[in-house]
Amino acid sequence: MASTKFIVEGMHCGACTGRVERALAAEPGVQTASANLVARSVRVEFEAPATAGSLAEALEKAGYPAAQTETRLEIDGMSCASCSGRVERALAATPGVLSAAVNLATRTATIQYAQGAIAPSELAQVVSAAGYPARVSSPEAPAEPMTTRQITEARSLRNRFLLAAMLTAPVFFLAMGPHLYPPLHHSLARTLGEDRIQEIQFLFTTLVLLFPGRMFFRLGLPALARLAPEMNSLVALGAGAAYLYSSMVVLTPRLLPPGSFDVYFEAAAVIVTLILLGRWLEARAKGQAGAAISRLIGLRPATARVLRDGTVIELPIEELAPGDLVELAPGARIAVDGVVTEGTGFVDESMLTGEPIPAEKAPGSAVTGGTVNGTSALTFRVTATGTDTVLARIIALVEEAQGQKLPVQALVDKVTRVFVPAVMALSTLTFLVWFSLGQGLSAALVAAISVMIIACPCAMGLATPVSILVGTGRGAELGLLFRRGDALQRLAEVETVAFDKTGTLTEGRPALTAIFRATDKTEDEILRLAAGAEARSEHPLAHAVVAAAEARGLPPARARKVSATPGRGLSAEVEGHQILLGNAAALTEAGIDTTALNKATEAFAQAGKTPVLVALESVPVAVLALEDPPKAHAADAVTSLKNQSLSVAMISGDAQATAEAVARGLGIDHVTAGVLPAGKVAAIAALKARGATAFVGDGINDAPALAAADVGLALGSGTDVAIEAAEVVITGADPRGAARAVALSRAVMRNIRQNLFWAFAYNTALIPVAMGVLVPFGGPGLSPMLAAGAMSLSSVFVVTNALRLRRAAG
Repeated sequence: MASTKFIVEGMHCGACTGRVERALAAEPGVQTASANLVARSVRVEFEAPATAGSLAEALEKAGYPAAQTETRLEIDGMSCASCSGRVERALAATPGVLSAAVNLATRTATIQYAQGAIAPSELAQVVSAAGYPARVSSPEAPAEPMTTRQITEARSLRNRFLLAAMLTAPVFFLAMGPHLYPPLHHSLARTLGEDRIQEIQFLFTTLVLLFPGRMFFRLGLPALARLAPEMNSLVALGAGAAYLYSSMVVLTPRLLPPGSFDVYFEAAAVIVTLILLGRWLEARAKGQAGAAISRLIGLRPATARVLRDGTVIELPIEELAPGDLVELAPGARIAVDGVVTEGTGFVDESMLTGEPIPAEKAPGSAVTGGTVNGTSALTFRVTATGTDTVLARIIALVEEAQGQKLPVQALVDKVTRVFVPAVMALSTLTFLVWFSLGQGLSAALVAAISVMIIACPCAMGLATPVSILVGTGRGAELGLLFRRGDALQRLAEVETVAFDKTGTLTEGRPALTAIFRATDKTEDEILRLAAGAEARSEHPLAHAVVAAAEARGLPPARARKVSATPGRGLSAEVEGHQILLGNAAALTEAGIDTTALNKATEAFAQAGKTPVLVALESVPVAVLALEDPPKAHAADAVTSLKNQSLSVAMISGDAQATAEAVARGLGIDHVTAGVLPAGKVAAIAALKARGATAFVGDGINDAPALAAADVGLALGSGTDVAIEAAEVVITGADPRGAARAVALSRAVMRNIRQNLFWAFAYNTALIPVAMGVLVPFGGPGLSPMLAAGAMSLSSVFVVTNALRLRRAAG
């Protein structure tokens, strides 16, 4: 019987507690549910099939969601997929835990749990009790950068390997030298004698297992005792069996049957040495896999030159505060986020946007921590520090995505859960078959050890997370932030990429290029009244009208009773005149006949300009032509997507003719125009009916469409609302980022498939060979030494293959 507690903030009365208790009691497996209105909590006693996750879902459906929180643990001792699976199951079985995702590559666990049901320190104890020392990673004491941990681990493994290699060398020489050069056997036998040769091998092998190889026994044997064997258990059993059998030959030969006096000390020593070599190479490669995050962290300078009381002083960046004035020397790296107050120049923002062209900065321009100043001296006012900076948020996003699992990992988890026990069973079967066929104790033991060593699930466990690790890091270098790891897999499956128009494919800074008049009022008079109404609007088209009036030196007229209708336009009272500005639909809905403006409206739209109709006192008087030029690389983005065999669409609230004109210029075939924000969602739904669809947008009105698409991509230059609704953030404003994101996601998924194929095919092919299936047909067997080398190679291959992603989508 398990017991857990949920915090339920939505309970406000006795009726609420009753509903909560009944909702939980209705779940199969729940024995009791007792709600406490004062404490806003409910305690539940339950057994299978109920779980903490199913109980939380029941509360959610009842309208009383349980308070949830998240923590991250750093875990030591995980070496293969069986380890990570065991940790995950231990956490999932803990009352109060709603979900747990363990990442073998980063050695971390991300846990969602019911607030108040369990503490993070208790979760760490659960993992430690499972045999894997764990500690809570807290914001106050941030975790050591993953690459630093990998470097430390690689250094430790290198030292272990070198020591093991030095101790193994004499054993290998004495055991294998005579086979390679037969005269050596007679020389050694005369000089040392057979017994002394075996005793020397015994001594050095003992040292190998006691010191550099101790880690396998320290981790593997306790796991075996818990009936939860993993990769270290296989190594400990394989090397230990070879060592113990050989030790019996040396110390107690009378206990063995005649003809069983061969020793296999070299197998035990070489197994440990080769696996340590593989672990070392793997740790080095994984350190390179996480190098992108380390480079991002390394972008933060340690100090900054701060202006205080008229004096410039050097301060650690930890002591900077919003409002401080920072002097920036030419070529210096910007410490934190801010706004330029003095100077003009260019800043290299390639770390943020992936674009090599420096961005121009002037007073009022935003600068980002980690970017590099050009040749001009600048002064900026600090606006964000610490975890609030753009760079810190980028690092946090990438680390979060790296810790998540892709749906494809589910199959691997199912296989690895039973893999090690199955291998041990096959090893036992191999021993029994060989021994029963009269091949002798030695031959049966060697075959069984080979099976145990060759069948390591390390490569399976690393196949997916290490590719995610490298891929998301590469994305950060390209200005692509995957806010959710599973977006990598879903983006690779899309068939259509749809773009918003204004601000995404176009500059988002329209300008007034022409005015058509259907009245005797002058252009300046019409523009002054229109600017007066538009001055109260935040729409880009409104800004263009106001800017045009200011350029002509026309002060905007005073407006009252301004009312805007999304996707239509706005109305206002200006100097006693009732004015309405908007598209043709806005005037039609207001009962205004637009016939006098239709020809000009159509002509402007055919030219790719946005027509804004103006009516005074319900009389159509003018059409303002506003042109928003396409972004410099918009056409390149469309071409790149088409080259990846993707369909490209555009969804816009602009007039159909205007949108089609822009689409023709960019090479887009499918256009949906004249839609409100809700209409964009319907357009996305129509595209999804033909296949998985991604949507790229930047504005507040794009948020519903971003959320509705299979994958939402938001330009980082857009609004916070749009960015929050998207799974992928394209830093900067370049639409080519969408093409890069698709290319990268496809490369990652292709890499994962290659890794999984190698991991599964390797075991499928070599386990039968190690069992000796080919021997009766004259084929080869597999010695424990070769098995250890092949097993180590498999993990190194998977990690090295993933490292190729560092050049992907460039």
